[in-house]
Amino acid sequence: MASGSDRNPIIIGGLPSQVPDFDPEETQEWLDSLDAAVDERGRERARYLMLRLIERAREKRVAVPEMRSTDYVNTIATKDEPFFPGNEEIERKVLNATRWNAAVMVSRAQRPGIGVGGHIATFASSASLYDVGFNHFFRGKDEGDGGDQIFFQGHASPGVYARAFLLDRLSEPQLDAFRQEKSKAPNGLSSYPHPRLMPDFWEFPTVSMGLGPLGAIYQARMNRYMEARGIADTSKSHVWAYLGDGEMDEPESLGQLSIAAREGLDNLTFVVNCNLQRLDGPVRGNGKIMQELESQFRGAGWNVIKLVWDRSWDPLLAQDRDGILVNRLNSTPDGQFQTYATETGAYIREHFFGDDQRLRAMVENMTDDQILHLGRGGHDHKKIYAAYAAAKAHKGQPTVILAQTVKGWTLGPNFEGRNATHQMKKLTVADLKGFRDRLHLPIPDKDLEDGLPPYYHPGRNSEEIQYMHDRRKGLGGYVPTRVVRAKPLQLPDDKAYAGAKKGSGQQKIATTMAFVRVLKDLMRDKEIGKRFVPIAPDEYRTFGMDAFFPSAKIYNPLGQQYESVDRELLLAYKESPTGQMLHDGITEAGCTASLIAAGSAYATHGEPLIPVYVFYSMFGFQRTGDQFWQMADQLARGFVLGATAGRTTLTGEGLQHADGHSQLLASTNPACVAYDPAYGYEIAHIVRDGLRRMYGENAENIFYYLTVYNEPIQHPAEPADVDVEGILKGLHRIKAGEKGEHAAQILASGVAVPWAVEAQQILADEWNVKADVWSATSWNELRRDAVEIEEHNLLNPEEEQRVPYVTQKLQGADGPKVAVSDWMRAVPDQIARWVPGTYQSLGADGFGFADTRGAARRFFHIDTQSIVLGVLTELAKEGKVDRSLLKQAIDRYQLLDVTAADAGEAGGDA
Repeated sequence: MASGSDRNPIIIGGLPSQVPDFDPEETQEWLDSLDAAVDERGRERARYLMLRLIERAREKRVAVPEMRSTDYVNTIATKDEPFFPGNEEIERKVLNATRWNAAVMVSRAQRPGIGVGGHIATFASSASLYDVGFNHFFRGKDEGDGGDQIFFQGHASPGVYARAFLLDRLSEPQLDAFRQEKSKAPNGLSSYPHPRLMPDFWEFPTVSMGLGPLGAIYQARMNRYMEARGIADTSKSHVWAYLGDGEMDEPESLGQLSIAAREGLDNLTFVVNCNLQRLDGPVRGNGKIMQELESQFRGAGWNVIKLVWDRSWDPLLAQDRDGILVNRLNSTPDGQFQTYATETGAYIREHFFGDDQRLRAMVENMTDDQILHLGRGGHDHKKIYAAYAAAKAHKGQPTVILAQTVKGWTLGPNFEGRNATHQMKKLTVADLKGFRDRLHLPIPDKDLEDGLPPYYHPGRNSEEIQYMHDRRKGLGGYVPTRVVRAKPLQLPDDKAYAGAKKGSGQQKIATTMAFVRVLKDLMRDKEIGKRFVPIAPDEYRTFGMDAFFPSAKIYNPLGQQYESVDRELLLAYKESPTGQMLHDGITEAGCTASLIAAGSAYATHGEPLIPVYVFYSMFGFQRTGDQFWQMADQLARGFVLGATAGRTTLTGEGLQHADGHSQLLASTNPACVAYDPAYGYEIAHIVRDGLRRMYGENAENIFYYLTVYNEPIQHPAEPADVDVEGILKGLHRIKAGEKGEHAAQILASGVAVPWAVEAQQILADEWNVKADVWSATSWNELRRDAVEIEEHNLLNPEEEQRVPYVTQKLQGADGPKVAVSDWMRAVPDQIARWVPGTYQSLGADGFGFADTRGAARRFFHIDTQSIVLGVLTELAKEGKVDRSLLKQAIDRYQLLDVTAADAGEAGGDA
């Protein structure tokens, strides 16, 4: 490992602009030498000399500027390539069988009556890149550790299945059940890497483009974090991420490169398959994507290895004394290289070599067929091995390998390099015959002409299959494989939650702070305290978590190499190589990637971590919702806190901060258990049950989302007859009405519960209404329970029909039901159809805005007095009160005038 100063320079490759020339005569001699080289040997020779000088300067540790990009040739010179330890002939046979089976599997899945499709061109281009990894680099889990973590490119899944078939990990019926997960159960194979669908096979979901590279960076970082904190030995684990050049347009693909360089993650390698094509056309038709990516990665501080040409180019490049060939390679755009992949050798001779006599002379002794087979580096096993070995050996920086390939390689002229290749799924008989011949497979014509094309297996005892098994045995087992070795955690008892259950007394605190107090007590626990991973996007102080700084500290592998400006304060900013808190900066995407990596550590490394990700609720499911879906797919566990929640509670921040809908978005994620608690004791029971469900016996693959607020309120102590079941299932009565002629029920959640309690008193004192107040801790869980019961009743009509929990709870509750929250009405409306009697919801529909809490709530008509009006309105509908009372209430409380509302509680960041 390189030293911290090597890995985190403050100035990177700068030139001094204010340094005087102390020896102008010597300077002039150097300039004259350059002029002479240009005049006598030409610009290309002078350029070569300059590049060699820069190279030597770096060797001598002289600070010179980094070059944005290098020539369009391989980074690793032929003379520097290591010995290739494999049997290339056997590996070619293995790869040919894999290529065939991958393509045939997709083609068979497209047969009449099935037509579920698939993709074959991506794997066809990247097959060699994977094969070298499988045979020589990817570590399995048989040694008891986490092995390597491999983020396979999603569209390449058929190739991974095809290889598993050769190794007897998958059967022929399973290949024929590709993308038919229910109709061919239990043999169905998922379309892409989906751990939730194939939990013993895939580890990382990657097909939502951009999330693979983002996840890989934070997985590599999490590996270092776990080792630094003594939780797991991850020193042997290497993270490999296979990506497409078109995928690099996604902002998530490149957005977090700097953290990998800043923290020196040399346990990370990106392999970008540069087949020069997106889904519908060239990535950079008029440009050069490899050069562009090289510049971006170099600028971010990565080690860059370009793998452009295969070994057939070596003799040509060796004779390029004047740099004419390199110049032509540099200046030819990608769109033209894509065309060369589809044309004849004669066309290439004419258009690439033909207009310069020196270039034409280089290939005058080559046949058109030889020119046609001047290949791309990403298909050459020896070149790939050299790049991978260099990446593993490099220290102090993450590495990216930019490997040029041809999309649809070996599939034939109808596929290779064509713009439509990505969408092509069906091979004709002629395509199959040509493909078979290209791969030298012993498959008779009649097997291709009659019925479905067959799979090919050389036999379990064949030389190539035994070679595959031996290679995987030497590397620690088969990949991909997902293994869960983690044991249930010993969870804290009631004492850890006692503080929250006492309430806040006369002090007013926000539910955010109530949660933080619970977390602080849990982090003190001797058994699980060190496993908590607090995560926040530069808002720990906002959420009242700066109290953790002195003890837990912020993780930074370089430590704290400066004197903190607030070092004299009790809650000073503290960084440490063994810190517990992840402070990922202002990046919700990065924080969510940390959340996923930590939340799946129980499977990746067999050691459970308990991530607690706290963020502005508006910037969670809305901003990084795709990652929460990825989290569900990866079977990650943990707590997600949507702080500063509510459409009206975050006073002053305005539209883009006012969250009135994340609970609704959370309801769309089947793995998300979402709560909107009002009081500390509710939070305590929810957190305790969440730990039990996610980390106890028979752990579930779910994660918890709690929305908490920044409005200070008084938290009551837990009542003696607390309804714990109701808290966890989503509804419990917190205060029965004491007086009044007419009955009603008020259902409220989160910050709205105190408004409901105030409305209860006003209804009793001024309107002769006896209202019960219920805390709806989870509208989502109430709905989920009801939907599951309806499904059961639908399919079991002869059994006694079950009753949803919300219906049971409210069955004997007299009077109309009025629901209120600081969410849009659609959140409480989720349960409307299962609520007995009349039901109305009040909510904050529309855009938020900046104002006092009181004015905003009056505007949306969800404040205390609006709740009173809502109850009276429903009673009037039932004929219990005269409708004239409604106008009286509106006038009495000035409900049409936002300026008449009490401003409400001000402040309260946490």
